[in-house]
Amino acid sequence: MKISLFVTCLSDTLFPRVTESMVRLLARYGLQLEFPELQTCCGQPAYNSGYWDEARASAKTILDAFDDSDFVVSPSGSCTYMVHHYSSLFKDDPVYLQKAELLQKKTYEFSQFLVQVLGVTDVGATFKHKVTYHPSCHGSRLLGVKEEPMELLRSVKGLELVPLPFADDCCGFGGTFAVKMADISGAMVTEKVDHIVETEASVLAGLDMACLMNIAGNLRYRGEKVRVMHLAELLYEGLEEKEVKQA
Repeated sequence: MKISLFVTCLSDTLFPRVTESMVRLLARYGLQLEFPELQTCCGQPAYNSGYWDEARASAKTILDAFDDSDFVVSPSGSCTYMVHHYSSLFKDDPVYLQKAELLQKKTYEFSQFLVQVLGVTDVGATFKHKVTYHPSCHGSRLLGVKEEPMELLRSVKGLELVPLPFADDCCGFGGTFAVKMADISGAMVTEKVDHIVETEASVLAGLDMACLMNIAGNLRYRGEKVRVMHLAELLYEGLEEKEVKQA
């Protein structure tokens, strides 16, 4: 099988450790992810802002990049769900509509791929910290990834998973929303961080670096010591720590 990495813009440019953790973790199951260098932005910022022609141009590049992949795996529920919009972008283009429908079926968010495709709910990690989890809107509400990350977190030895009050509330990022409606966005992330602090967790985990970046910025601004981690980072670090102690 050809399993390809859909790296996403933020992970590629700002948070490479997230993707490295994901790739190294999947390698433990005998999977070597290929990286089609043709890939670019999924087109979500343009799509959400109403610039469908520009979004269509980005989408075509993505469709061509992953055309011969058997599976496509991404560290972002948001970007993964954007692929679901491609069928509407290409409804009048039979060739790319077919490509869009095929890509949608074979594209998975990281935790979704681990649990649904590989059948893995316990990677064998140990992470002795108090952790709370933020479910990002696109991944949980639109893509339907809800139980998968919770199963993976609950299986980590030593990890104390603390419920996040009003977890389903948006963090206020929303891409261009954070720029166009900065005051509302700021109020939303402030409320989100209030609830995170309330849990007394030392780590906040999630599946989308856009949301986690937004929350981390507010935490730093307020001087809070909560560490923000993508689920892939947490799981892989938990494996590394375990192996170091066993060595």
